Amino acid sequence: QVQLEESGGGLVQAGGSLRLSCAASGRTLSSYGMGWFRQTPGKEREFVAAITWRGRTSYADSVKGRFTISRDNSKNALYLQMNSLKPEDTAVYYCAAIPRSSVEVSDYNYWGQGTQVTVST
Repeated sequence: QVQLEESGGGLVQAGGSLRLSCAASGRTLSSYGMGWFRQTPGKEREFVAAITWRGRTSYADSVKGRFTISRDNSKNALYLQMNSLKPEDTAVYYCAAIPRSSVEVSDYNYWGQGTQVTVST
């Protein structure tokens, strides 16, 4: 089995930065696609960023130029560097993994429990 655990969320002022981490245990995820998604109460979970096993990345238009996704396959770890944070970035952020690449929530097989990010005005 694969277990994912997010960390690094917290309270930050608008314009500030946070770095989220996702640690994976169990089966190695070196050949998996990895992604970050976010969700607020009453809204659908939405795509934020994804990275393939080869390192190719994709981003939601709302975060392009501000967020950077990266991975360290040797450590089974995923990261999301978030800069120039805006109040609309407030959400619970989840990391996820699939044995392919995708930006669709329904395609991902493994999910962490999420880490809360709150951006104040």
